[in-house]
Amino acid sequence: MNKSMLVGAVLGAVGVTAGGAVATYSLVDRGPDYAEVLAVTPVNETVKTPREVCKDVTVTRQRPVQDQHQIAGTAIGAIAGGLLGNQIGGGNGKKIATVAGAVGGGYAGNKIQEGMQQRDTYTTTETRCNTVTDTSQKLVGYDVKYQLGEKVGSVRMDRDPGSRIPLNDKGELVLVQQTQ
Repeated sequence: MNKSMLVGAVLGAVGVTAGGAVATYSLVDRGPDYAEVLAVTPVNETVKTPREVCKDVTVTRQRPVQDQHQIAGTAIGAIAGGLLGNQIGGGNGKKIATVAGAVGGGYAGNKIQEGMQQRDTYTTTETRCNTVTDTSQKLVGYDVKYQLGEKVGSVRMDRDPGSRIPLNDKGELVLVQQTQ
């Protein structure tokens, strides 16, 4: 064999080996394309919303009193009691009966007018309002536990990633959903 053929064969073998190595390197596992999802937990936030609730309520009120000290009832009762007491007995007994009748009648008239004033009521409807707070749950994201090779990690995502999370060319998680 001549020398140039031997050099050509060696160079050819080196070229084929180098080409095969480059091709094999691109086919060799450069790392996973996805991280495996181990667990997904929805994260909720409690939202409190106040609102006003009003309802009509029936209210019974006492009418305003014109004669707070029941003077009219006392006076009328005293006159009636005095007249009645005057009908009883004679002489000093008549005077005592008249005074006793006036005192008793005045007291009775006072209490009768007081009772009438307390029972003098009217009914009206009023609107009463109060604030109640409604609570609801709002989904704010997902806590995702994943495994990438031997490493186990966790991340919060805005969506449920399913069973795996894609990786970019650098082997990092792609957390933002691609829009098409």
